Amino acid sequence: MKKILAMILAGGRVDELGSLTSYRPKSVVPFGGMYRVIDFPLSNLLHSGITRVGVLGQYHSASLIRHIGNGAAWDLVGRNRGAFFLPPFKGEKNQNWYSGTADAIAQNIYFIKENSPDLVLILSGDHVYKMNYQELVNYHRAHHADLTAVFKTTATNHTSRFGQGLFAEEDESGGRIIDYREKPTKQLSSWVSLTIYLFNTDVLLNVLNATYKEKDYHIGKDIIPTMLKNYNVYGYKFKGYWGYTQTVDEYWQTNMDILDKPDELPLRNWQIRTNLEHRNLRDRVPIQVGNQAEISNSLINSGCIVNGKVEHSILFPGVQIESGAEVKDSIVMFDSKIGKNAKINHTIVNTDLYIDENSTIGFGKTIIRKEFLLETIGGIHVVSKKRVD
Repeated sequence: MKKILAMILAGGRVDELGSLTSYRPKSVVPFGGMYRVIDFPLSNLLHSGITRVGVLGQYHSASLIRHIGNGAAWDLVGRNRGAFFLPPFKGEKNQNWYSGTADAIAQNIYFIKENSPDLVLILSGDHVYKMNYQELVNYHRAHHADLTAVFKTTATNHTSRFGQGLFAEEDESGGRIIDYREKPTKQLSSWVSLTIYLFNTDVLLNVLNATYKEKDYHIGKDIIPTMLKNYNVYGYKFKGYWGYTQTVDEYWQTNMDILDKPDELPLRNWQIRTNLEHRNLRDRVPIQVGNQAEISNSLINSGCIVNGKVEHSILFPGVQIESGAEVKDSIVMFDSKIGKNAKINHTIVNTDLYIDENSTIGFGKTIIRKEFLLETIGGIHVVSKKRVD
């Protein structure tokens, strides 16, 4: 098997997620009642047998560093194994943030060279999916590709948001790419990029050297179009579930898919690993359900105490729902508490919050503690405080 080095782009934030990324990168936003979004690519690497990983982080990195730890949660400790945090750095004196996906890789050429891989697998840290990357590697090798990018078809018009590839010739698994445009104003095709890239190492280093620019340097915008004329660029078709978490709506919907689409997103069967030391997940007590509690179509995790009504919602470890409280179509993150007779609907409650007794969010008139930040984005209410983790 060829030697593979994985690089996870995990350091960014997006304004569309509002206060969910005020003090954490989007890759460690809590997801699915127990996990962080970055757990999905990390678990995919584990199950694919890829054991050396560079994690490229920059924005409010403390929670990302704490979550990754030494990589033990994903079996990345040992000989020829490791998870390495790679902050941005240029030159001997000046420190700068990564300015685009390609710039992040270019700033870490030294890391690639010292690992001497045959292939470099570049992943985003903010997608929810299960994928065996060895199948991608096999496809890449079988077609003698220099770059293989992963695509998924969609009937929705995503022209303003995703890169799109046009296949010259197609088969069930993919095809050669003859045109690629990043976020085109006019739709090129129904195949959108999942920002998963597999490069031959020598090709990646040559292209970075030939195309590098100081600012706004991206794989989709600057590297792939340049490679189409002189290199073998292929697209690999992914047919499994893929959830995006770029906006509050998408984050909320992808969580709700766990409840509504268990055949497409069988989260408990995906064998997702997480760091059980982060927020003391390993030491949580069993769920406690009171005599007056009502729970329907919900995901309740360890350490929760439920004495109220929970409908079509996801509760993270340590959440408390007091008597008379109602939680509907909502996500309540680690160790938050919904007070007596409080009601929340279509709401994301960030970590470590106490929603006061008789508060109301999403049921018409909003009544909430003044020091909390309440955002309504795309029909979803997000409650946070000044600092979250």
